[in-house]
Amino acid sequence: MTEQFTHLDAAGHARMVDVTAKQPTVRAATASGRVQCGPAVIAALRDGAVPKGDVLAVARIAGIAAAKRTPELLPLAHVIGVHGVVVDLEITDEGVSITATVRTADRTGVEMEALTAVSVAALAVVDMVKGLDKSVRIADVQLEAKSGGRSGEWRRES
Repeated sequence: MTEQFTHLDAAGHARMVDVTAKQPTVRAATASGRVQCGPAVIAALRDGAVPKGDVLAVARIAGIAAAKRTPELLPLAHVIGVHGVVVDLEITDEGVSITATVRTADRTGVEMEALTAVSVAALAVVDMVKGLDKSVRIADVQLEAKSGGRSGEWRRES
């Protein structure tokens, strides 16, 4: 059995899948990730003492902006209407936990937008705290759930 790759044409060249004929449907995706930090950075985050300012606010805005710009970063991603983005950040004993949910009513899903939101929010956290500790690291960026579209509901098993 020969598998057909959706993003390659008959000659093997990269292409964007044509979704023109698909009907728009409500779709959502949630992704998560974390920035692992040492105790000194976590203390500075909790005390609001990071010299660059409000880390969580900057990361939240960065994640929202990134979700809306995903097709500029990923060459085969479709330009879609990103109708809702929520980026939640929480300081934990290990660092910063990030969750992003993206919603649309369009022809294709928002999994890449949710993953991009988490990734860029994590990069923003790193940028804000790297002066305190260069060993911080991004970990476990992953899709948690998606809904809508032809494949329907999916949720990562615990």
